[in-house]
Amino acid sequence: MTSEIALFVNPTAGRGRGARAAQPAASALRAAGFSVRTVLGLDADDALSRARQAVADGTGALVAVGGDGLVHLALQAVAGTGTPLGVVAVGTGNDFAGALGLPLRDPAAAAGRIAATLKESRLVEVDLGRVDGRWFGTVIATGFDSRVNDRGNRMGLPVGRFRYDLAIVAELAAFRPLRYRLTLDGGETREVEATLVAVGNGTSYGGGMRICPGADMRDGLLDVTVVGGCGRATLLKVFPRVYRGTHVDHPVVTTYRASRIELAAEDLTAYADGERLGPLPITAECVPRAVRVAGAG
Repeated sequence: MTSEIALFVNPTAGRGRGARAAQPAASALRAAGFSVRTVLGLDADDALSRARQAVADGTGALVAVGGDGLVHLALQAVAGTGTPLGVVAVGTGNDFAGALGLPLRDPAAAAGRIAATLKESRLVEVDLGRVDGRWFGTVIATGFDSRVNDRGNRMGLPVGRFRYDLAIVAELAAFRPLRYRLTLDGGETREVEATLVAVGNGTSYGGGMRICPGADMRDGLLDVTVVGGCGRATLLKVFPRVYRGTHVDHPVVTTYRASRIELAAEDLTAYADGERLGPLPITAECVPRAVRVAGAG
């Protein structure tokens, strides 16, 4: 393995934590004997192009310094290539890193662990999800949660998480259950009325909301959580339980597991790892052992 590491940096992650974290992360990697090349982009497309070039050039690992959005980009560059992925998690959500037991918001510790596991070849192979050639590591959101994302993205102010709190309030006032068509592993299509349907390779999204609490990144399957059609009062009771993962015990919630999920509904956008995928219908599949992760617990 080459001793050069590509440090893939999002300087805006976590309100600037990405830029501040790059230096201690690079220092820890150099102290472990690696040379470090920093990869930055003018925008997301340029950043991905540069990351892919670093992988093509034979970098020893691509280390993403940022949050789930940057990890999502990094996955597009490393998935299926054999190039190890490291994550220095300094974003707002960090759900991918959290699911794998990686250090959160401690760049020196994260980089030190990445260096140690690279030198000892102790890499963890984990599954990824894929939709039309696009990889994801955590959860696909559709329904109430994706409409909150849509509304929040359209709002210029306020900034930060408060914007999405306001978007939740606005969506609650207008939301009605949706009709979905759900097909698991090519079997019978189910017609379901639901508030949301989430498809998880990992357990959580949105910074620790355990929407698919039983998901396992190493079992070759995707978990599906269906929050059935319900009124605002029931949704307000169920939704806070997502942070503990106990919402799945509520009668309105149903869960499934499958390696391939076809999901259709009218006028809905899908988000994966917090990034916009596009409108439904979509077909998501689990790809076992699609990426090798350095530093995972």
